[in-house]
Amino acid sequence: MTEQTLFIVKPDAVARHLVGQIIARFETKGFKLIKLKMFTFTKSQAQEFYSVHSSKPFFGELVDFITSGPVVVAIIEGNNAVATTRILVGATKSYEAAPGSIRGDFGLGISDNIIHASDSKDNFEKEAKVVFE
Repeated sequence: MTEQTLFIVKPDAVARHLVGQIIARFETKGFKLIKLKMFTFTKSQAQEFYSVHSSKPFFGELVDFITSGPVVVAIIEGNNAVATTRILVGATKSYEAAPGSIRGDFGLGISDNIIHASDSKDNFEKEAKVVFE
């Protein structure tokens, strides 16, 4: 089933010059880039983007980190894009992510875990509105 999803190359990966290597993984897998944008989240954009986590103790840390520098956001399209992207990205805690996954190969922590990926079609639609409108 062809679908779209979103990923964000986070400030730590941008600072480490990993954007090209990360995007290449999705292209090599066969995904088509639909939209690509580099920008820096405002605090209000970040709060809206991460609103599903607003009641959690790490919410402030998420907002602070994602606003700490530029990010690269992409919408990609392909077969089973959401599920496949989540597998490519790896576990949230980089030290638990499998070798070969993006976080397993490049991640260093929990918030500074290189990449964000939408976890559902509904969240993709919500997140895309925040970053592309």
